[in-house]
Amino acid sequence: MYILYTIIASLLCYLILKWSKKMRYCTDVKRLDGKTVLITGGNAGIGKETAVALAMRGARVIIACRDVDKAEKAVREIKVRGHNVNVLHMELDLANMRSIRDFTKIFLEREKRLDILINNAGMPSVLDWTDDNFSMCFGVNHLGHFLLTNLLLGRLKESAPSRVVTLTCSSYKYQKLDFQDLNYNLLPFFTYCRSKLANIYFSQELGRITEGKGVTTYAVHPSYVQSSWTYHYSILFRMLMQVIMFMFFVPCEMGAQTVVYCAVSDEAAKHSGGYFIDCRPATLRPFARDAGVAKKLWEASERLVKLA
Repeated sequence: MYILYTIIASLLCYLILKWSKKMRYCTDVKRLDGKTVLITGGNAGIGKETAVALAMRGARVIIACRDVDKAEKAVREIKVRGHNVNVLHMELDLANMRSIRDFTKIFLEREKRLDILINNAGMPSVLDWTDDNFSMCFGVNHLGHFLLTNLLLGRLKESAPSRVVTLTCSSYKYQKLDFQDLNYNLLPFFTYCRSKLANIYFSQELGRITEGKGVTTYAVHPSYVQSSWTYHYSILFRMLMQVIMFMFFVPCEMGAQTVVYCAVSDEAAKHSGGYFIDCRPATLRPFARDAGVAKKLWEASERLVKLA
């Protein structure tokens, strides 16, 4: 009898976990032939799965990341899985402002179109500093993509209708920005949360600035995914997280669905500046919808990356 109870309990746990990880798939079948897509951090995780999905739709896909060897391996895989040879890699280090400026200069010389920019790359909760002395999370997750997007904004407008999809995280709700200390770097999880909140404000203000100019923008929480983000941590922590991710997190392919949805869906285009979860618009906490804070962060970011 105890064996039977154990089997029933195990089955129920399995079904509950499976139900808890159930997510929508992007069902929009729009083709992207003739379109150019740029994905930061497209060599692994959600970025790579997004690259495969968009390559399958016929897009020219460029993955931008700093590790050339990993990028070349990823390009080969994306070409095979996406049935598309029009996939390439360009070197980019979002922790270095000079690298971002060099990258955009080369990109604009080579590429005449940019239809979809996906700001996917990111740093997890780590305490470190970029080459320009910004906290690693805020510097890479927000400022790096802020500078990249602004330097490419002209090409996005020329390619209109175009889109900017920025990955954020629902953990934004646990922190608020402190404009006296945007470079906050004390508690790892809190600095990560602040950078993800900054992503949301950035997407909102970008939507306001580009309204009526053919560029739409989206902030996406892809859910919690089974990716390689734990490599920054100790072996013990990685082992623990592998178990937790297996039980509660979703595969990267599922995590990429809302990113793909915002990149291609006509329905998503009606919600520029919006926040998306599970292939549909979602409601933000009131403090994360403050247009005044979004504008203030934009202006502060311009000064920090020397655009103003």
